[in-house]
Amino acid sequence: MSSAPLAQAPKPSLAYRLVSELLVFPLFRGLFRGSTRGLHHVPKQGAVVVVSNHGSHFDPPLLGHALGRPVAFMAKAELFSIPLLGAVIRACGAYPVRRGGSDREAIRTATARLMEGWATGVFLDGTRQPDGRVNAPQPGAALLAARSGAPLLPVAIVNSHRALGTGQVVPRLVPLQLRVGEPVPAPASRRRADLDATTAILQQRINALLELDPLHP
Repeated sequence: MSSAPLAQAPKPSLAYRLVSELLVFPLFRGLFRGSTRGLHHVPKQGAVVVVSNHGSHFDPPLLGHALGRPVAFMAKAELFSIPLLGAVIRACGAYPVRRGGSDREAIRTATARLMEGWATGVFLDGTRQPDGRVNAPQPGAALLAARSGAPLLPVAIVNSHRALGTGQVVPRLVPLQLRVGEPVPAPASRRRADLDATTAILQQRINALLELDPLHP
């Protein structure tokens, strides 16, 4: 396993700050009465793999702007060719992944972001879940941590599946909350048994965070 990267976290760009202050926070704090818990667990600098449940299209901007530091995410390559949108998402740390591209290419790109000191976001199931829980976790986040030596940060996004879940077109104004847990060390190796063991820990931690003091719609 590689040692943890020592690069400092990139400073938030002007585009990132504008998106946070003019779009994400007014929606999160105002319309959805959003709140955060456990921000003291977020490393202020250096690489970290931010691992979350996934219930809504709201999740990437929430996770990318509510932790106090930018979080890099994969995004479809086509989005980067759209005027203005491409520049904004690139400035916010998104990186392109080609449709039909290999998982290895995506892993290499994400690892490069970690080596630059980024917080890199991964949804543990890889796709939205109707109940907002972690149900079928994939080993990608653990593999990134094993490759880079970066710790993993479990985050639970509460109620986003109720706000704009699968099949919904009109958002519901339910309260949202991000709950951050204690970091989990990188797996001891890239062996599947070690990756699966760390992935199981992340699933348990995130689902446990979801079950604390439920927020009612």
